Amino acid sequence: MSIENVKMDLGNGRELIVETGKMALLANGSVTVRQGDTIVLVAVCSAAPREGIDFFPLSVEYRERFAAAGKIPGGYFKREGRPTEKEILTARMTDRPIRPLFPEGFVNEVQVVSTVISCDGENEPDVLSILGASCAMSVSDIPFLAPVGALRVGRINGQFIANPTHAEMKQSDIDLVYAGVEGKTIMIEGRSSEISEEELRDAMYFADSIVQKQIEAQKDLAARAGKPKFEFTPHIASPEMMAFANEFCGDKMNEACSAPSKLERQAKQDEIKEALFAALAEKFKNEDGTVPDLLPVWEALMEKTIRGLVLEKGIRQDGRALDEIRPISCEVGLLPRAHGSALFKRGDTQALVTATLGASSDAQEFDDITGGELKKSFILHYNFPNFSTGEVGKYGSTGRREIGHGHLAERSVAGAMPKDYPYTVRVTSEILGSNGSSSMATVCGSSLALMDAGVPVSDAVVGISVGLVTGTDKREFLTDILGSEDHYGDMDFKVAGTTKGITGFQLDLKIAGLDIEGMYQAMLRNKAARAKIRAIMAECIDKPRPQLNKYAPQVEVLKINVDKIGALIGPGGKNIRGIVEATGAQIDVDESGNVSIFASGLEAMEKAKYMVRASTDEVEVGRIYTGTVKTIKDFGAFVEVLPGQEGMVHISELANYRVKSVDEICHEGEQITVKVIGIDDRGRIRLSRKAAMEEEETSK
Repeated sequence: MSIENVKMDLGNGRELIVETGKMALLANGSVTVRQGDTIVLVAVCSAAPREGIDFFPLSVEYRERFAAAGKIPGGYFKREGRPTEKEILTARMTDRPIRPLFPEGFVNEVQVVSTVISCDGENEPDVLSILGASCAMSVSDIPFLAPVGALRVGRINGQFIANPTHAEMKQSDIDLVYAGVEGKTIMIEGRSSEISEEELRDAMYFADSIVQKQIEAQKDLAARAGKPKFEFTPHIASPEMMAFANEFCGDKMNEACSAPSKLERQAKQDEIKEALFAALAEKFKNEDGTVPDLLPVWEALMEKTIRGLVLEKGIRQDGRALDEIRPISCEVGLLPRAHGSALFKRGDTQALVTATLGASSDAQEFDDITGGELKKSFILHYNFPNFSTGEVGKYGSTGRREIGHGHLAERSVAGAMPKDYPYTVRVTSEILGSNGSSSMATVCGSSLALMDAGVPVSDAVVGISVGLVTGTDKREFLTDILGSEDHYGDMDFKVAGTTKGITGFQLDLKIAGLDIEGMYQAMLRNKAARAKIRAIMAECIDKPRPQLNKYAPQVEVLKINVDKIGALIGPGGKNIRGIVEATGAQIDVDESGNVSIFASGLEAMEKAKYMVRASTDEVEVGRIYTGTVKTIKDFGAFVEVLPGQEGMVHISELANYRVKSVDEICHEGEQITVKVIGIDDRGRIRLSRKAAMEEEETSK
């Protein structure tokens, strides 16, 4: 097999190089995608359908190898383990744009494996994985409908940039991962700094211009190095079985799919399904007496009914108008010990969200190869228990869906978090009920919980999902989609933002693309819905509470001389550990000399501050202090002017007249004002009450 490659121009002197025929030659298709010195190897393989399968088993894996960046992994075993959060998120991003582009009824097992084999720390490999998956499919013998282009879009000083470096992304107000087919969007994901719908639309048009070049290059590569596509038998319901099912059910499906509540709809649908399956099994038995797979018939019937209600009658399953939001209720402060808590309910979807504040040392740290963020002080976790959908199931490690939904909510809400906030903040969303867009319920609930905790967010972030149903010559957008409208519809487009603009977004399509103007119309629909939800949330709590929750740790930040950082920490951390053990406070020190003290009470805070100052402050000659008299002698008094630092006031310096006895002026434990008049070469401090009084009198 000959080695072939194509180059893709990204503008600004940047290009991608896609090569095939050199690596992973036993796979159905494989390519390497290179930008700078970052290279991703993508291999795709297919297997025959598993017996009894009734869905398309596409799996995507993305792995970052530390050797790619010349690093050795941390930990005892010194090798890569279970996928990181970033690897899981990239695998999901790689999956979504290619999944709609396989033929109907194709149920062969397909696996995409993306491996980062070189990483320069400047060019991000995640979008190379998405593009590589399409390229590998295009040159393989696996049936694939159309190539996909993919890139990241940033914007600096109003100028869009394709596949910006990590350094450039720090200056960008948009982080848009865009995937598209010819003239249409098929996937977007990312965050932005409160931009308008028009700005996001323009970013997509910019991305589309690059995507067209990528698609032409892939067609060229496939023409030179592609394999003939193999034949397959579509796994779809036969026309005869569908005709029988339509006649058997008649109008009963419309009635079952438009009952008022989800449970009532499920009960009626289950009743029809049981009767239909019995009739189908009797009429369409195989020659050997076995029953053919009946589930495709039911799925096709449900899809036809739900879509027909929208397109032909303009009604939805629960009777709402196409742009109507389900009833919403909000409550805050319902958990007595949580720092902040909220219960957000929209229809059957319900999220219980808590906000927890911790020290800066509680930030999440990463072992990373790409040069990206290594520490995160705002964390959002999303949990989706089985009971939220009324089902039973196994409980294990966090699922990919939970990680993906949590990350979408996290980057959306992060846009409203205060800059340089001294706390680490963790938000946890427990989904108690789910019937559509629980990730956006998490966004709304998170805003409420943060405001309840007293975190000074700039605004509430609100999220909602818009769906789509398309027909031959008609399409309808659906605001606030149900779970079934997501499953049987064509789109799940989630957008979150503040009153100023968009902070997070994610598009999941089940059709082969949507035009950008259609995307814009969906964004406007979303914007109108967000405004309505924001008004409802404001009735519950409209801004952050003026003070932190009483159970949240209190924080004070002291500034010390950077030369004193070592003294505060002590040998092997001995000194700072001693302060923590003595006070119960948490103490974090940064390289600029900022000392953050986190304590649960005033007494602990004052004691910790005292001990920090004792280790770091220096007495200055000529400065006036209010100190505590520690010891009285015949010749004078010893006064503590800073924690752990005492000086002597000679009896002659106690007043501007002759003092017969020190206790005429002060007693042990009293506070007096003194001025530092000297420090000898042995570090002994000379103080004067008389000089302090004279200076204060002069300044009046």
